[in-house]
Amino acid sequence: MLHSYPKDLAKLVIKSWNENKVQSAEPTEAEYGTPDQALLETLLSTCYQASLLREETRPIHFRIVFADPESFPVDGGPPFGFHRLEFGTCLPLTAQGLRRLSSAANFPRSLIGVRINKETGPEIWGILHSGPRWLQVLHGGRASSQTLPNVLVVIATGPGNIEVKRGATSLGQLCDGRVFGPSMNVFQARWLQDTLSDVRAERLEIHERSRSEEGAEWAALDPGLTEVIDKHMMKRMIAAVRAFEHGGTLVLLPPNEAAEICHNRDTVSIKYEFAEGEPRARFRTLILSVMKTLAEIGGKKSANSTVGWDDYQRSNDSRISSLDEAIFEVSHLIAALSTADGAVVLTKRFELLGFGAEIHCYASEVDIVAHALDLEGGRVRLESTQNVGTRHRAAYRLSHALPDALVIVISQDGAVQFVKWKNNHVTYWEHQASFSFSTI
Repeated sequence: MLHSYPKDLAKLVIKSWNENKVQSAEPTEAEYGTPDQALLETLLSTCYQASLLREETRPIHFRIVFADPESFPVDGGPPFGFHRLEFGTCLPLTAQGLRRLSSAANFPRSLIGVRINKETGPEIWGILHSGPRWLQVLHGGRASSQTLPNVLVVIATGPGNIEVKRGATSLGQLCDGRVFGPSMNVFQARWLQDTLSDVRAERLEIHERSRSEEGAEWAALDPGLTEVIDKHMMKRMIAAVRAFEHGGTLVLLPPNEAAEICHNRDTVSIKYEFAEGEPRARFRTLILSVMKTLAEIGGKKSANSTVGWDDYQRSNDSRISSLDEAIFEVSHLIAALSTADGAVVLTKRFELLGFGAEIHCYASEVDIVAHALDLEGGRVRLESTQNVGTRHRAAYRLSHALPDALVIVISQDGAVQFVKWKNNHVTYWEHQASFSFSTI
């Protein structure tokens, strides 16, 4: 196989940049237009070389923002802005310079600021402190975060692993010697939301019944509220599994089939099965409590109002804070269970059935899987399973045997796959990489 290098990534980035032209909400003169290819190749080559180095025994991780310091207010700072710290004298952009700065410009909380000097080329002007809230887009959480302008951002997450963004929009990545298009946030896929839509409708029905029984003046709920909470809960769960650096498998079964599947034990046998009852259904109870509490708070302000995710984010009510923390703890509990040998098994209601599960269904051995190249699986590449590990092969078998199941596989190295039967194939999506909680 021929390997790809920064020059190949630069070509893809310029193509993607032109295809995804977006005007900044507040454009400034300090923002650059489409990158010059030669300059971009130099920048990416330097970042690539830096990513191969080590700072003492530590691997190099960093984020670079390619913009003039004037793009950021002098009085800004986290959690809602950026703290701009300029050096008295700019430094030349070199691989060794990035290595030395990488520990000070701590990956989860800071970026290295780079600009163009018309006489000498790219130079490092300082550090831009962002705080860690930006990670919540990937890791889950209700706190809002600041937004980078539509400037070039380069992220190095490991040796030879480089991702390029325009602000928050992924343009392309170089990983394992191959160039890929924009990383995929599978939580944006419509098929995933459709998979859980019946469960959300069920929650809304329970909520409306409770509202009717109590006869209270509750605000209406935005139908998308629990969808967003589900996403953030799953993001937290995945991030926590990744932080253990052990890997794990999460199996989500259809609620109406789960009891029979677990009883028969021919596809999945759970070693540590939890007793039926309220404790294993805690997540749904917490979500219903969030819905009720938000509706009550909104109803006190105006019975005709509608409350949604923005209200959940902004709420300083102690009950909402406690419920959010409780949801966070359920996510971490599930992640901890994944460190035992075997899969964690839940229903799509996130009812926790047990852990240490062994996946059987050997009659459904899968030799070929479809690798989704877009969010909805419209474009796929058929691949052999010959060289994949035991954990992934088991997930593929289960998806073939139980087409309505959803399997999430987290590798020991932090890679994440969503596996689902779609369009007559076992299909997997590679979820975008992100930094682990354990490093924050």
